[in-house]
Amino acid sequence: MSMSSHLSLRRRRRASRDGDAMQAGVSAAVSRQARHVLFVIGCLLALAASLASEGARSADASMVAAQRIEVKRVAGQGDELPLSVGIPLPPGVLRDTGHLRILDSHGKEVPASVTRMLTWHDRDGSLRAVRAEFMAAPGTYYFALGEARTAELPAWPYARGLIKNRLAAIGTLTPEWLTASLIAGPQSVAAHDEPYARYVDAQFKWAAALPVKDTTAWLFDRPSTLFKAYVRTGRADYLEAAEASYRWYMAGIKRDGAPESPSCGGGWLPDEKPCDVKYVYIEPILLAVALTGDDSMHDAATVGKMADLWASGGWNGAPGPYKHADDYFTERLAGLGLIETVAAFELTGDARYRERIEARVGWLSEHQRANPDGLGDDGSWRNSWNIHENDRGGKDDVRGASPWMSENIVDGLWHAWLVTGDARIPPMLTAFGGYLERYGWIDPSLLVNPHDWRNGCSGGGGQIAWYWSSSKAKTEALTKIQESEGWYSDGHTVELGLAVAAAYYFEKDPVKAAALKKRFAAIASSYSDSCASISDTLRRFNWNNRGAGVAQWMMKQPAGAGLAHAANASGSAP
Repeated sequence: MSMSSHLSLRRRRRASRDGDAMQAGVSAAVSRQARHVLFVIGCLLALAASLASEGARSADASMVAAQRIEVKRVAGQGDELPLSVGIPLPPGVLRDTGHLRILDSHGKEVPASVTRMLTWHDRDGSLRAVRAEFMAAPGTYYFALGEARTAELPAWPYARGLIKNRLAAIGTLTPEWLTASLIAGPQSVAAHDEPYARYVDAQFKWAAALPVKDTTAWLFDRPSTLFKAYVRTGRADYLEAAEASYRWYMAGIKRDGAPESPSCGGGWLPDEKPCDVKYVYIEPILLAVALTGDDSMHDAATVGKMADLWASGGWNGAPGPYKHADDYFTERLAGLGLIETVAAFELTGDARYRERIEARVGWLSEHQRANPDGLGDDGSWRNSWNIHENDRGGKDDVRGASPWMSENIVDGLWHAWLVTGDARIPPMLTAFGGYLERYGWIDPSLLVNPHDWRNGCSGGGGQIAWYWSSSKAKTEALTKIQESEGWYSDGHTVELGLAVAAAYYFEKDPVKAAALKKRFAAIASSYSDSCASISDTLRRFNWNNRGAGVAQWMMKQPAGAGLAHAANASGSAP
């Protein structure tokens, strides 16, 4: 949809009061780097306004398709089920919880309570998510914005809607609304024939069961992975699994003790290593309160300890700048730490976390641009293979980087950019995309017997990255590591689509952008059903998909669109 068509559509749909309110709110919310995603919201909400205008001839003009709530019975009985549903909101759309109503399928207002869950701390202070509670029978309901609620119901604790630790009923929203809300950043609705969406669905067939006996299955954040799958699809089974996973995970958070080693308050107990911060996730709290309304599993003190444990580093020691070539560094810790720091700020608005975001971005920027090993800037966060593998002082060290672990840094930088618009971030993402293209992917000419390290599930066009890559080491050194550690490292190819897509989104050079687009298309070989069926490592579902969904949105934008949007947001020309 062109900008002129978008504006014309807005003018034609002024008849809808709720549609007008939504459009005015979005127009008022345009700020900083968010202008690009708010244009997407504007198009979606213009559609909602259109539907509302056409629906004015029916019982209630606010019953727009995008604002549908589908209620499904889970463990409850009867037709009076206590329902809590999370409703995320784009910036500027709602400021007063009293101006959200719940309607039945005939347009009649249903008694409800609406509670503030999240605020747009980095934008305009409007509501980012609310929890609506009402008694419901299975079926279709709607939420309407603009008019004051007249049928009030006292709020109840989230636990009231649980029966033997299962939901009485679950309420799902449409993927059109969920993706436009920006609760998981910009996302595209998963089309029924989208190869990546089919891949996630095929994996979910073995990943759906709650893995309570395998603590490693929670590494890379299972709840967030499932919540994001729900955002792109609106599927009730994804949301139900996310909700159950979230409550199981959060029940294991250590609530007592200082957030530092050896006590490690805020750590995760089921793995019996609460000082291992890579199991500490704050992002699922943000998503849970927005998408289910569940505020029962955390409080300010718990979030504070989880965030502060990342700041102390647990048993890894405090994070900080990479000052010496023999400093301990892993891309996973750097990336996950940034993601959780951003989530803590989004959840609380605490200025301390905002400062920590800036510091972490600064460490990564300096590491990439001025590596203390003196070997120059190749676009990676180059570090020591031996130290990376806890073999300090070992022989035959290889200076390089893990492509698949670096995806965690890309994910963290993307989260940070959405919140801060930090100008240091786009060049970091394009630089790493360039590194990955030059040094990260294994040349197909090397994939010959006995060194074809690929899994046959992706076919002859399957892409595989080095388990440990380098712009400085000889192929023989990388091959030695690949032989030892990297068989079937193409199991990480799916998530590397995020690194490729993020670079494409900010890449202004047409030749480099074309190479990235070609690479992303080739990654689709890994979306095969046979690849998706591999379940030997349960956490694979998480590492593949926690950040990969947004890559589908990025690749639908023009190459370099992120730079133009950032320029527009700052008031300068694209």
